[in-house]
Formats: sequence, structure tokens, C-alpha cells
Amino acid sequence: MLKSNGERLWASLMAMAEIGATARGGSCRLALTEQDKAGRDLFSHWCREAGLTLTVDAIGNLFARRAGIDPTAAPVMMGSHLDTQPEGGRFDGVYGVLAGLEVLRRLDDLGIRTRKPLEVAVWTNEEGARFTPAMFGSAVFTGALTLQAALAIRDAEGITVAEALRTTGYAGQRPLGGEVDAYFEAHIEQGPILEDNAKAIGVVSGGQAIRWLDITVEGMAAHAGTTPMPLRKDALYGAARMIQAVEQLAADFAPQGLTTVGELTIAKASRNTIPGQVRFTVDLRHHRDQAIEAMEHELTLKLQAIARNRGLQVRIERHWVSPATPFDAACVAAVQQAVDGLGYTQQAIVSGAGHDAILLARHCPTAMVFIPCVGGLSHNEAEDVLFDDARQGADVLLNAVLARAGRVDEGEA
Repeated sequence: MLKSNGERLWASLMAMAEIGATARGGSCRLALTEQDKAGRDLFSHWCREAGLTLTVDAIGNLFARRAGIDPTAAPVMMGSHLDTQPEGGRFDGVYGVLAGLEVLRRLDDLGIRTRKPLEVAVWTNEEGARFTPAMFGSAVFTGALTLQAALAIRDAEGITVAEALRTTGYAGQRPLGGEVDAYFEAHIEQGPILEDNAKAIGVVSGGQAIRWLDITVEGMAAHAGTTPMPLRKDALYGAARMIQAVEQLAADFAPQGLTTVGELTIAKASRNTIPGQVRFTVDLRHHRDQAIEAMEHELTLKLQAIARNRGLQVRIERHWVSPATPFDAACVAAVQQAVDGLGYTQQAIVSGAGHDAILLARHCPTAMVFIPCVGGLSHNEAEDVLFDDARQGADVLLNAVLARAGRVDEGEA
């Protein structure tokens, strides 16, 4: 079994972390900002040094290609993203991109040719921190979202994706989509399971279902000092009861049901005015589609009942839906065989987070490789991984991808 160059991978990770570095040791490279551009430019520089061919599509997805000996073969692709949360860590997303680059570098070190071409993809706006929905780069690539719709999306300052692509110079000409032989994505787990179980590698069987809901609660704004409590239609107090119901829903669907309220906004907020309108978001997750459907149905009934009892109106809208997604059996087996051959500790795991791999899995055979993160912490400046875990994850990726792409002996080249 082959081994990656862990020192080179780590040095690349640390160099990328300097771009958009935050005061507390994290990274801030929001999608299609100057910091994101700088990260993409550095990656592109490394790719050119490695003799790779670079192309960019119309939604800004960046691809680095190493030719195979069969020019007609579809590529075996690796990748992830370089954009981060506003106070993100140094490894979320970037690890998958640079582990993919390390695979190509290591094959060059060893003089190994492959039958199929290899590509590393940098997907645009995986995080969804600046533009929503998240993962629209891979969504456009796979046809799950139209290019026109994605380009029209605006950030909080009213800047469209199309404008941001032009400003950063990443509005490319490569045709969208195309045939992909297989896609492999290495990623930090973003949770505590591998670390708690003292496992080095997670062999990911698929991704859980996710639903994002937008909730609007309508009451009546009124004076805080002159309106008796029984006569109030307080949207915030009603929303507070609703949020309690969101938390209880997770207990009703334990242990796999997960619920989160991540945003809450009071319209025209004032210290001495009873809130008349409140908006909040709900994130639902479960391993099974049938269960998440039941979660949404139960929550809808609970929120409507709370609204009725308090004289309020509630509007529940779906913002984004991602069904549970099993990964390709052959690709998962390639990861499993690589782990077995290397002798690393491991366990099967379902991805709790959304990833570009979830969208790619509906387009081509796909698998993921997880490595532990310290304390299970992610989307946080303190996010960290151990050197050996980063190296071992790249080792697994290298061998799984090589098996899929087909190693060519000298006599065949």
C-alpha cells in the first residue's frame, strides 16, 4: 500500500490557513470574497507547479486535472471546498482539497501513471455562509440547481453571485457538468464519534437527510407599558414556545433526530414595543427520509397549535431539502479495502453534515473518507486535527483513488 507525504500535506494546510487567518487561530474565507480568491489563487499556483491543467466553470468551480493514458475515460475526481464560515476552522473543506492535491503530487513522486484521468475539484460556496443555499457550486454542476438561479442569488449586501464571480475572476468557460467516473471526498468528521471510539478513519456509508425550514410568526406590535398581558399577541413569546417544541422534537425522534434553531430575527425591534413579527430558522436531520418527513409533519402541527392558542399566525416554508443519500457500494468498498490494507483503525459512519459529496452521489458513484477532529469541534476557530490523522486519511484516499483509476505498469504506458 502507498503512503502520502504527510509533511507536505501539513505544510500546505498551514499555508492555506494563513489566508483569512483570524485572531483566534481559525480562518475566514467567505465564498467569492478576496480571501476566497486568494485561497483559490494559492491552490492554482500549487497545481501549476505540479504540472496540472486548470479549468473553471461558469459557477466558479475550479478543477485541477492530471491526465491518464486513456484520453477518452471519464475522470476519477476528488475534492471539497476552500470557503469557510465567518469564524471557521483551518481544516473543514480545505483538508479534502489539499488531500486530493497530495494524492496527485505523490503519484508524481512515485512516477505512477493511471489509466483514467484524475481531477481535484474546488466547489463554490459549500458553506452557504455568504450566499444561500449552501453547496450551490456542486448543485449547478450536477444539475440540481440551474445556473441562472444560482447567478441571481444575492448576499446580505445585495451583491449577486454573478457579480462576485466577475470581481474575483472566477467566472469560467468550462462546460457545466460532464461525466465523472467516481468522486471521493476526504473530510474531517465535524463530530466526536471517531475520537470517542479511538478510530483513525471513518468509512462513510452515506449522508443523512436534511431539511431547512423558515418560520414566520405574526402577532401584533403594541406598547410595552400600556397593553395588558392577557390582550397581547406577542410574536416573540409565541416563537419561544415554538422553539421549545423544536427542541422537544429531537427527543421524540432520538437518538438520530437532530434539531437546531440557528437564526432568529425580530422585525422592527424596539426595547419598549411588543414584537409583532419574528422569523427563525429550523434545521432538521435524520438518517432516514421517512423519519424526517414525520419530524416535519409533527413540528408543523405543534407550531400551528401554539399559534392558535396564542392568537398568532405562523407560516412554515421549506428553504432547502436534501434526502438521505447512500454512497456507491463499489466506491465505499474501495475505501474499505484501502483502510484494511493500511491496517488503520476504522468504523462505518453516516455523515451528519451536508457535503458536496451528497450532491455528487446523485450524479456519479461516490464515497467519503472521514478523519477525526479534536473534541469533535468544527465551524469554530478552535477546530483542529492531529498530524497523523491527516496523513492517514490522505493515505486511504490515495489508495482508494488509485484502485479506481487503474494503475498502469511501465510496459503499458
